[in-house]
Amino acid sequence: MARTPTGNSDRPSGGRGGERQGAGRGGEGAGRGRGPRRDREGGGEGGRREGGRDRNERDDEYIDKLVHINRVAKVVKGGRRFAFAALVVLGDAKGKVGYGSGKAREVPEAIRKATDAAKRNMIKIPLREGRTLHHDLYGRFGAGKVILRAAPAGTGIIAGGPMRAVFETMGVQDVVAKSVGSNNPHNMVKATFAALQSMTSPRAVATKRGKKIADIVGRRGGEDAAATKEA
Repeated sequence: MARTPTGNSDRPSGGRGGERQGAGRGGEGAGRGRGPRRDREGGGEGGRREGGRDRNERDDEYIDKLVHINRVAKVVKGGRRFAFAALVVLGDAKGKVGYGSGKAREVPEAIRKATDAAKRNMIKIPLREGRTLHHDLYGRFGAGKVILRAAPAGTGIIAGGPMRAVFETMGVQDVVAKSVGSNNPHNMVKATFAALQSMTSPRAVATKRGKKIADIVGRRGGEDAAATKEA
């Protein structure tokens, strides 16, 4: 006996077709959703790239020097964990200088932290004729002692490693420096900054005494000339 076809056979095919159509619509919707997301992500990357360029332009204004890097170890239950401590000096070669230290598991990260700390701790030091110090200085930090003396043009930088880095980044061209006591780079750099912060310019002295700058500078020039004649 032959069976008559029923409508049940049409249901599965219709269901599959509906599923396919629904999947197609969902795929189209997902595609539409992904488009703006890519645009947003691309815009974010572009913004980061532009910010990176601005950061690089700002960094070009300064000269940084790595003074010292030390590997330190921390003893833990599983063994020893190593990290790196960096000391960086940074300046604009126009009298502005700073120093900073940073510690991290990797050397580049430690240097980056030290550089950021140096930028936050920068100070402005007045220079004589833009090349040397106004007068002799003495600085001390802990067991580190430094003596800084102004020098005539053409002398150059006569100083040790950590102190030389400070003068080069600050823009000093002629100076004679001597370190007495501790040769720890951190103590030497901090003693140098202590000495530089104690320096006074003729403008500051004239303002404090209520006189003109020409009076202060002229008196100093007369003393130099008298010392030259006596020699």
